[in-house]
Amino acid sequence: MSATHSHDKSSRQAWTPESWRSFPIRQVPTYPDATVLQAVEDRLRRYPPLVFAGEARRLKASLAAASQGKAFVLQGGACAESFSEFTADIVRDTFRVLLQMAVVLTFGAKVPVVKIGRMAGQYAKPRSSDSETVDGVSLPSYRGDIINGAAFTPEARIPDPVRMETGYFQSAGVMNLLRAFAGGGYANLHEVHRWNLGFVERSPLAQRYGVLAERIDETLAFMAACGVSGTTSRQLDETEFYTSHEALLLPYEQALTRIDSTTGEWYDCSAHFVWIGDRTRQPDGAHVEFLRGVRNPIGIKVGPTTTIEDLERLLEILNPKDEPGRISLISRMGAEGVARHLPALLRKVVASGRTVTWLCDPMHGNTISTVNKIKTRSFEAILSEIRGFFDVFQAENAHPGGVHVEMTGQNVTECVGGAHRLTEADLGERYETFCDPRLNAEQSLEMAFLLAEELTARLRGGLGKKGTEAA
Repeated sequence: MSATHSHDKSSRQAWTPESWRSFPIRQVPTYPDATVLQAVEDRLRRYPPLVFAGEARRLKASLAAASQGKAFVLQGGACAESFSEFTADIVRDTFRVLLQMAVVLTFGAKVPVVKIGRMAGQYAKPRSSDSETVDGVSLPSYRGDIINGAAFTPEARIPDPVRMETGYFQSAGVMNLLRAFAGGGYANLHEVHRWNLGFVERSPLAQRYGVLAERIDETLAFMAACGVSGTTSRQLDETEFYTSHEALLLPYEQALTRIDSTTGEWYDCSAHFVWIGDRTRQPDGAHVEFLRGVRNPIGIKVGPTTTIEDLERLLEILNPKDEPGRISLISRMGAEGVARHLPALLRKVVASGRTVTWLCDPMHGNTISTVNKIKTRSFEAILSEIRGFFDVFQAENAHPGGVHVEMTGQNVTECVGGAHRLTEADLGERYETFCDPRLNAEQSLEMAFLLAEELTARLRGGLGKKGTEAA
């Protein structure tokens, strides 16, 4: 669909939670029974919200700080959550690794780390094709557990609206666990650092990571000597943790949209932070129309095909008042494309004077297929894109806001490389994703340690210098 100006701000009608239905839409499933779909939507509208408007406003303030270099964002979790992985252990392990990464990044960035999980709602996935073919048989593509099943059978691939209800209840269960972990002492800073020491001992790069770990240890010991501990400071014993997902399945998102009793404004209460994907960011599309009316902080995936004109229009439609923390631009250019595609977009946004928070998604632009047609990602390519992202921002004297990674707390074998040197031959050992490959627990922590080194070196060298000079 080519971009037109038929729905620019001047010509758009008043927003309502259902106004998106009159706009062109992509990546939408075709449900066989409209009556069942309507019944599910009606039930969801009566259920309690999963998150609260005040929490979303706190996140927006933290994202605004990240846009100024006063915070750093760590967003991570599964490519697509699975209904079958709805267990306390899996939720706990992913949360735990994100906490471990955050401790290390806090030390490297010297600012608070804003923790956002791709959790409690990341059940829908856009696909490059409406169908897939295996051994001559073509079926509708798997679009995530909230829409249809992953099994390659005609029955599993039929979109089922009742899955939205399952997604809601599973999201509520995950939220319950996350709130308990974040506020119940599990997030104690000293304990999390002890977990990191265990990782360092297991790593082939133990000596290198040990230096950073010792410095963190010394800092915590100094704080304890000054009387700052979990019993005297809540910040050391608990943490703020937010949830996010791509706002792809609009019937579900609309059904969970509520008016905030404090402000009278609409919030999408399915998650604190929702984003528009690279395939659904058309300025005249339904997804942009829906998100322009909710007051959550929102993300926009920015890829190699993003034009300056479209980005300017998106920022005007979605954030006409230029509210700090409202928009996060999530760059996903690929290791080979970041230096080629990102600078012009960044310069234009900086020149416009608009306030946005830039995040680096080093995953989606670096997906490759092995000779056996297994999707994987190279740890080295992921790290290369992050470094390239920082290089671009240092050259423009701008603030990189954070990173957005697909990872899990499980020791799966889906991405090659890293300190343990996983190869294509290792992928079959524990390749468990239904969609895109994720960094495992060890690779995620390794990424955090390397990123902390990078941030420390760049801060020492000065923001305005090239990354190669600072590092």
